[in-house]
Amino acid sequence: MKASLRLLLVVVLAVLAADQVTKYLAVSRLTEALDGRDGLSRVAGFMQERNLDNDPPAEGMFRRNTRPYRFIEDYWHFRYVENPGAAWGMFSNLPDPVRKAFFHVVSLAALGFILVLYRRTDASQKSVRVALALISGGALGNFVDRLIRGYVIDFIDWHWRNQPGMRWPTFNVADAAICVGVALMLVDSFRGRQPAPVSAPSLTQSPHP
Repeated sequence: MKASLRLLLVVVLAVLAADQVTKYLAVSRLTEALDGRDGLSRVAGFMQERNLDNDPPAEGMFRRNTRPYRFIEDYWHFRYVENPGAAWGMFSNLPDPVRKAFFHVVSLAALGFILVLYRRTDASQKSVRVALALISGGALGNFVDRLIRGYVIDFIDWHWRNQPGMRWPTFNVADAAICVGVALMLVDSFRGRQPAPVSAPSLTQSPHP
């Protein structure tokens, strides 16, 4: 296996695993959905789709933010949120079949585009490869949520002393990986714009032809 492909697989699988495990912990610790379940039954409960149409939920499937956790008071809480849309809840009001199809197509197209960019990088662009792998892992993590449940699980809540307009949209590990990847690509692009150093003329070089 090529080193570039190995790097891609390791980073993508690490991000995907971290994302899904932390989402499982969010459902387990911040809601009552998995209470009373054991072993594989807890995993099955985590994989089930909660009814987003506010119909009477099946037993053990209704997930609410019943146990928020204040990690750093006034700044960092863990709060369970189900986001059927994109960032900041965009497109969440679309009809359910249209919304699901839209996000499936967009997610697959984005993943395909990222992989094409990755294949066009060379060995010297290691930071770009890591960045694209992080973005791929994050996109795949949220795509798995939408594919299985029809919504994305968010649970990291950053805010500034509960001041209006000072709250970052609730996010997850996949979102964080995407943001880190984008930041790495921006840093790399700024490095690429730096002019090449001009070498000083040799002291032994004659000033005249």
